[in-house]
Amino acid sequence: MSKHKKTVLILGGGVMQLPAIRIAKEKSWRVIVADGNPDAQGAELSDIFLHVDLKDKKAMTEGAATFRRRGELDGVFTAGTDFSATVAWVAEQLGLPGVGHATALRATDKSLMREAFDRAGVPSPEFSMVRSLREVESAVARLSLPLVVKPVDNMGARGIRRIDRLTELASAVEVALGLSRSSKAIIEEFVPGPEYSIDAIVDHGRITICGVADRRIVFPPYFVEMGHTMPTQTDEFTVATLVAAFKRGVQALGITGGAAKGDVKLSPQGPVIGEIAARLSGGYMSGWTYPYASGVQPTSAALDIAVGLPARGLTPKWHMVSAERAFISIPGVVARISGFETGCQLPSVKNGFLRVRIGDTVQFPTNNVEKCGNFISQADTHTEAVWAAEEACRSVVIVLDPANPDTEAFLFSHRDRWAPSAYRIEDRPLRERLARLPLFLDKSGGGGGRLSIMPLPGVETVQTLDWHGRSMARTLELVQAETGIPINAEGDIILGKVFWDAVVRGGVQGGIWVIDTIRRGISERNRVKRLVTAWSD
Repeated sequence: MSKHKKTVLILGGGVMQLPAIRIAKEKSWRVIVADGNPDAQGAELSDIFLHVDLKDKKAMTEGAATFRRRGELDGVFTAGTDFSATVAWVAEQLGLPGVGHATALRATDKSLMREAFDRAGVPSPEFSMVRSLREVESAVARLSLPLVVKPVDNMGARGIRRIDRLTELASAVEVALGLSRSSKAIIEEFVPGPEYSIDAIVDHGRITICGVADRRIVFPPYFVEMGHTMPTQTDEFTVATLVAAFKRGVQALGITGGAAKGDVKLSPQGPVIGEIAARLSGGYMSGWTYPYASGVQPTSAALDIAVGLPARGLTPKWHMVSAERAFISIPGVVARISGFETGCQLPSVKNGFLRVRIGDTVQFPTNNVEKCGNFISQADTHTEAVWAAEEACRSVVIVLDPANPDTEAFLFSHRDRWAPSAYRIEDRPLRERLARLPLFLDKSGGGGGRLSIMPLPGVETVQTLDWHGRSMARTLELVQAETGIPINAEGDIILGKVFWDAVVRGGVQGGIWVIDTIRRGISERNRVKRLVTAWSD
């Protein structure tokens, strides 16, 4: 093997690590991929695959040491995972380039991170750390509502919840402790204001910003990112203050080489650091939206630093806009998926990522892992880029298995009532007309027959949009296209309030599910009245 050919160990073989694997291969490096999942996408792209649990520092070090002893390992790397501490541990043990393990821990454990920020005077939320429910009461004594509970060492917004009443606190802390690898959680004061993501390359202490993105965080009390747009539309002066606070945070943590990723809020009092990780971001930012917006591959520069080379190629080549948007589902089991390819083929759409398959169980997301897929666009203007990514999401319909109790509970019971309904009917006369509609009409004498949907006059005037920005008119078009059921009063069984309630609550998926479930009930000679009455109780 040529002494000029580098070998890099990349932790993680999932979607977020694919750009790093591809770029390292383009550099003609040898790529070792490690992942606990033997079927990880990056496994087949690697030169060597190590089936190792990324949490197991000892096993990872032993696997890497085999190559290091032969002089066949030059660096360790990750992006978009929460295992930067494992990367640092392996690099430190084997004398490879990288931040120290103590630094990586400060950039992983949010309690250590907050303490470092406090010592350096970096703006961050007031907080307390807890290890058990017994510590909660004293921990919140000096904090003010609303609060936010977080595991100290997880990512993707898993286990994070806003608390508006102290009665909600214990259950949220219990969940957060269960999702923490170190069984620790932090309780911190909620910071209002818009949120931004910042990526940077750090080379011998010099911080080069690789993008500031606007984040779209929704579905309180949880913090689900439904997308981001690169670059931010915020004015230059404000961006400068955000970046200045972020850089102070990077320095406070001691990150002098590699990469840094930050979440920063713009509070009424100024920038507040949510967190900073010693790695490049996940969420499609470092590997997709910033390269599309600028022509720069921060992953390439971060890989160079990981093997002891200077960072290169960080000057933007162009100035475009890239948007990432997610599509989601209500609870249930996936029966079929339509419209994904249509979304991929829209002008300005560069990538589509489908994260669910037929037979998968889905739910309304409480974190960033529970979304169903994403689209990424590239365009000359913000308006074009955002429209393309969001329109692609609007093209997708995830049809759920009929008669599923989780779907039924979401549509017709009080389960998941924290989740917003697809539509709000704000017009009082329309609400009253809906309330007066019969649940359904059965002209078949109980024997089944043709289905139709009872018209609801005025429904076309609903001004609210669903979670993906679909109008009510578009939702009804999609329901009819997927089911073939018309909106008229000419069927043997005419669905009334039961259908419209499901659409208001669950959008396209709710309307299709009711129709498919009624159809199954008819085919199995299960009386329609029995089904609908159960939903109306």
